[in-house]
Amino acid sequence: MGRIGDLIATCAPVRDWDTLEVRWRALEARVPASFFQSWTWVGCLGPERFPDPWLLELRRAGETVGLALWNRRAGPVVPSFALQEAGMAALDTPYVEHNGILGAAAPAAFRAMLRGVRPRRLVLSGIDDATLAAVRDATRWVRVLRSQPAPFLELGRDPLAGRSANTRAQLRRSERAYGTVAVSRAATEAEAWAMLDELAALHQARWEARGQPGAFVRPFFRRFHRALIAAGLPRGEIDLLRVTGDGALVGLLYNFRYRGVAYAYQGGFAYEDASGARKPGLTCHLAAVRHAAAAGLVRYDFLAGDAQYKRSLSDGATMLHWVEAGPGTLPAGLARALPAGLARALPAELARALPARLPRMLG
Repeated sequence: MGRIGDLIATCAPVRDWDTLEVRWRALEARVPASFFQSWTWVGCLGPERFPDPWLLELRRAGETVGLALWNRRAGPVVPSFALQEAGMAALDTPYVEHNGILGAAAPAAFRAMLRGVRPRRLVLSGIDDATLAAVRDATRWVRVLRSQPAPFLELGRDPLAGRSANTRAQLRRSERAYGTVAVSRAATEAEAWAMLDELAALHQARWEARGQPGAFVRPFFRRFHRALIAAGLPRGEIDLLRVTGDGALVGLLYNFRYRGVAYAYQGGFAYEDASGARKPGLTCHLAAVRHAAAAGLVRYDFLAGDAQYKRSLSDGATMLHWVEAGPGTLPAGLARALPAGLARALPAELARALPARLPRMLG
């Protein structure tokens, strides 16, 4: 790919996953990252999740300063490169959030990926505002498919402080109704897998009662998380929590723990035993917030979504975006004006032939 400013960019197929893990973890140890940029997540079942993996590397003065793992997929007109996911629904059920280039060279990384005579489409899921700005800096062809807040709560004070009077009242009534609320954390893989199975049963029962499939319906989702637990639990990065009230089950939470942040990834709650004042979801998350604070964590991240319980318990939010970018991507205004199938199939060469100012006119 060549030189971009003072950086040398290369992009090549991944052949050796063991070597890549060593290189990834070495850079990960030196730069800011979310759990979803860690090798524990990115590398989990890597050879299966990335059928055609390509590694972008950025080097400055011989030192690696940026890495990104892409999965390449052939398209009807242009290839697509998905950032740290497969770009395929069957393999992307473990949804990625807080995604981005590992390292501090995001604008150069996106420019490097979009260089060349052949157009390509970049698929970028769960990126934050700063990463979106880096994408826009690299190309005018940017289409934001959707944006969602990822609410969070800063720890270090009473988690009820700053909540609305209604939320405080609900939480206090719920805790009184449950009695003594306690949290136990899985200490072994066997305990963690048992908790995950118990959580999955509660989760599926709730969603199937609503006529929806639930997260655990795809076999790959469960296999991915069993592998993730095996990799992350010994590193202290997995929190499978069982919450009880006077010894009776309230619910279970499957959270990640990374660099001072707890990520609330999935939950299953005992709704059949909930009645009246009992709020199992709110009670479990409040217990997990206190557990995280006691462990010295500084933030509890509820991840993307605008659910009421997330708004009730949070005091801030990060905006996350799902984006397509590059010359193979239609500007948002034009894409909205065309039928969905035609918008996806329109030749990129035609898109490139449109006037340069069209993206600003239509987007």
